[in-house]
Parts: sequence; C-alpha cells; structure tokens
Amino acid sequence: MKKIIVIGCSGSGKTTFAERLRDKIGLPLFYLDAIWHKPDRTHISREYFDARLGEILALDRWIIDGNYSRTLERRIEACDTVIWFDLPTEVCLEGVRERRGKPRIDMPWVETEEDPEFIELIKKYNDEQRPKVLSLLEKYRSGREIIVFRNRREADELLAVIN
Repeated sequence: MKKIIVIGCSGSGKTTFAERLRDKIGLPLFYLDAIWHKPDRTHISREYFDARLGEILALDRWIIDGNYSRTLERRIEACDTVIWFDLPTEVCLEGVRERRGKPRIDMPWVETEEDPEFIELIKKYNDEQRPKVLSLLEKYRSGREIIVFRNRREADELLAVIN
C-alpha cells in the first residue's frame, strides 16, 4: 500500500479513516475537498484542480481522500489500493449531522447549517454514484487491492491490524 484512494459517500467516514491510516503508515495525505474549495465557499477551476491532482498522482506515495466522481477513474488507474466506504445512506446522513459545527482539516470553513442540495446528493449516492463505482472497480480490479467497508467497525478492525 503506497498509493491509496479512500472513497465513498459524503459523511461515510473517509476523512477520519484516512487520517488514522496516515498516522499508522506514514504516507502523505491529500484531501480533495481542501484542494477544490476556497475559504469564501467558491472553488478553484477544474483545470487547476486537475493539474494539482496530476502533481499528487505523480508522487511515489500518497493517500487521497475524497470521492469526486469526475476524476475517480484517473485516481483508480494510478493507485495500488482502493478503500471504499460502501455504507447505507442513513449512516452517511448521520455522519454529516455529527460533524456540523465542527472544524475540519479538509474544509476551509465550518458547516453550521444543513445544506438541502448537499443532503440530496447524499440521498442519491447509492442510486446514482454507487453503480459507477462498482463498474470502475470491476474494470480496474486487476493489479489493485480493493477493500470495501460495509460499516465503520470493519474500518476500525483493519486499522487495528496495521502496524
């Protein structure tokens, strides 16, 4: 595990897991949200994002935290390990509720209220994004370790056995 992507629906626990994994194995961690978002709640251009992602992918070792379906295939092609949080919608919605009002290292602002559009994206993830993830994982299964968590306990169990 030298080039790892951590993917899944918002609120699934990707960032918390990625940070704990980084602390265990010492790889540099890159947050796609921190690259995309600006403090004024706007975002950088796609071109700049893609260029920055290319710089990260060219490195020898990394963990990349974030879903960003537009660039998912590019990241899967470049990685040796995919860690996918394939959790129920309600678990992800609860994860977003629990983090509201708390500073996050991956976001340049604190979410203080519910964003109906964001909540709707989470509710649609399993119907709209999950099939795309499954298709890409099948396409790139060869030569990669693919770890799928169906609950957060499985993520904790993996971290417990990593030295």
